[in-house]
Amino acid sequence: MITVISPDSFKKIPWKNGLGFTTELAINDGANLDNFDWRLSIASVTSNGEFSNFSGYDRNLVLIEGNSISLQHDQKHTDNLTQLLDIAKFDGACKTVGTLNDGAIKDFNVITKQSTTSVQVDTYVAQQDVIQELKNTAMSFIYSLSANVTITIAGNEITLKQGHLAKINNLNHDSNIGGLTTVIISGQHMIIAGIDFI
Repeated sequence: MITVISPDSFKKIPWKNGLGFTTELAINDGANLDNFDWRLSIASVTSNGEFSNFSGYDRNLVLIEGNSISLQHDQKHTDNLTQLLDIAKFDGACKTVGTLNDGAIKDFNVITKQSTTSVQVDTYVAQQDVIQELKNTAMSFIYSLSANVTITIAGNEITLKQGHLAKINNLNHDSNIGGLTTVIISGQHMIIAGIDFI
């Protein structure tokens, strides 16, 4: 039910627009960059420029290193990410232009197909306990940015090391009560993405 993915398993993948590379942490089975349901990745942005087109997808982008980046969407709305773990949520079909305000940054990306999934991405800076109720169709990802995180589920406790990704898949889990499984996530500097299938 819980799979821990170590940095040794991450893959270096070219951007769709050919202007850089991304570190792919996880993607659904049988998928590729042109057709997937969900994908988690980390990218370094070292210069200003237009983001890759992901029409048909929702994007959640989190600042995880560096000072700030501004994201202008279709020359209308702008997201300004200035603090660690600030998040921008936008349609992948937008013409999004990134402008660095004070040097290069790294961002954490959760990209999900609009026709097959719904997603909720949250970030937590301070030390705290986060309680999640996973439905039968849900999966959850936890990324530990700078400190170990403790995950407790069905009475079992695991430690997620800094820089690692945990995948919790609730499908066909025998210990469900009323279709829900409770997960307690304890830590700081965490990114938690809950993905459900439509």
